[in-house]
Amino acid sequence: MRIKESIQESIQLKQNILEDISLLEIIQDIADVCSETFSNGGKVLFCGNGGSAADAQHLAAELSGRFYFDREPLFAEALHVNSSYVTAVANDYSYDEIFARLVRAKGKSGDILIGLSTSGNSANIVKAFETANEKGLITVAITGETGGEMKDLSDYIIRVPSTDTPRIQEAHIMIGHIICELIETKLFSKSKK
Repeated sequence: MRIKESIQESIQLKQNILEDISLLEIIQDIADVCSETFSNGGKVLFCGNGGSAADAQHLAAELSGRFYFDREPLFAEALHVNSSYVTAVANDYSYDEIFARLVRAKGKSGDILIGLSTSGNSANIVKAFETANEKGLITVAITGETGGEMKDLSDYIIRVPSTDTPRIQEAHIMIGHIICELIETKLFSKSKK
């Protein structure tokens, strides 16, 4: 039955992640660097396309709103949420420019850019990472197995050990939620209500 197979594939991928100690350490490192950036008054910018855009927006909301408990907001933003901006820049320049221009406008040294791409080859995210590197932002790639072009442009990379797009995206949101929980706990555990 395909329903059971899909669930089993998702469980197996998560089991593989659970057993990869180096991957778990990278997840902790990313949570720590995000916490430090927020503590220093910096921000975390997210970008992605399609389902990854939805995940980027979801994770930005977890940080800027709340996750497990009431606390002060953190400056986290998904770069695609202004549809007028996206369509204007895509039309006037190219779709490859939509994130890079906002990184130039909003990003500063010490901020973080998190890009979600199952292939790691999304041209607009690659260009945003190039811009982020020029400006001194910390770059975090969350990709599939190969890492694609983003692997050579990232300070930190989480390569989900799969080539199956839906399973990769399921792992991305799980990992993103873990990072949000670690950040919230580190920064606000004393004020937890």
